[in-house]
Amino acid sequence: MTLPKFDLLQPSTLGEALEILSTTQNAQPIAGGTALLVEMRGRKAEPGVLVDLGRLGDLHGVAPAANELVIGATTTIAELLKNPHVTERASILRDACSTFASPLVRNRATIGGNVAQGSPAGDMAPALLVLDASIELRSVRGKRLVRAVDFWKGPRKTTRKSDEMVVSIRIPLSQTPWLSSWKKLGLRKADAISVASAAVRLSLTADGKCEGARVAVGAVAPTPLRLAKSENALVGKPISREAIAQAAAAAAASSVPINDVRASVDYRRRVVEVLVRRALMEAAWEVLT
Repeated sequence: MTLPKFDLLQPSTLGEALEILSTTQNAQPIAGGTALLVEMRGRKAEPGVLVDLGRLGDLHGVAPAANELVIGATTTIAELLKNPHVTERASILRDACSTFASPLVRNRATIGGNVAQGSPAGDMAPALLVLDASIELRSVRGKRLVRAVDFWKGPRKTTRKSDEMVVSIRIPLSQTPWLSSWKKLGLRKADAISVASAAVRLSLTADGKCEGARVAVGAVAPTPLRLAKSENALVGKPISREAIAQAAAAAAASSVPINDVRASVDYRRRVVEVLVRRALMEAAWEVLT
């Protein structure tokens, strides 16, 4: 199917791009276009104006600071995979990038686009949730930071307003060492939308007690989920197979999956329990063995 008709604008500055969004009806930012163009072909999205962000260099790259990692919205998934700061300080995000679509898509797809699309199955979302990331939004009215846990509101629905643009992802950095693991199940090994996904991070004491836990899942609810009940099953207790099993069971109980062409409700609920358990076991393996 061909694309619907649209106008293409190519601003040279962020200010110009924001002005276009504030004064133009039915305008939509576009960077890699790997999701938006597919939706346009399927008539799930029909923006009258596309605002190309390709010339806005200040939206691109990874900038480490003393207490946070700032990732520009137009940074591609392939670039995140190779970035040493992401590998060293936010390895769970790199792990999620490694299972994202195919190499060709990773070369075009951007982190900002994946976040802004609002898909419950977006691969970046669970990793950003356990990293306690924030989304920086800008408009001509100013800027605001929205925690990832508050950003997604429903299938393809976010807190972003029509005149706002995702300009960066901000990940707080901690001196506390964290163990992490990422798990994804698709209908094939590569280039597949998630049937379910799970991201976990653990902070453990020297004697194996859980000081901090973050558990998030994707594709099993209307939005990506941070699972407080799973985290509470772990925090303050010695890490053990029994505690992990309780946390995994809580993940299944907290999920609200749907039936679709990829999986049934019952299958997704079972799979999310398995993925969370495996991720927690992998993250805590040295303590458990």
